Amino acid sequence: MTTPMTAFTTDLQHSGMPAKDLDETIEFYTTKLGFELAGLFKNGENRCAFLRYGHLTIETWEGDPAPMTTGAINHWAFDTPDIEAAFENAKALGLDFKDTEIQSIPTFWDNGIRYFNVYGPNGETIEFCQIV
Repeated sequence: MTTPMTAFTTDLQHSGMPAKDLDETIEFYTTKLGFELAGLFKNGENRCAFLRYGHLTIETWEGDPAPMTTGAINHWAFDTPDIEAAFENAKALGLDFKDTEIQSIPTFWDNGIRYFNVYGPNGETIEFCQIV
């Protein structure tokens, strides 16, 4: 018997979008819209920023082209306290995986993140992410 993925998540963690210019994006969201810069991290040679307003967190990064069109959200991420259990359940559900293994970025937050991505029925990317 399979279990819905919400049994392995606690909430929406963030939405992600690539930035045409990361500094301009940070400036716009913080100065003009009033978001808080919750974190700015290195990811290889590029940077990634997390911008927060209330319950909404936007992950935005440099290094990928920005679509520059409506609907330019790259992914939705769910907060996942047990990434291994979520990964095994997603396999049991037969989800369409973007990643064949659990991924990690050690430079995000205090101790890094572990995550995997699946595709939804519209080609959307859905991330399950554990902040370590």
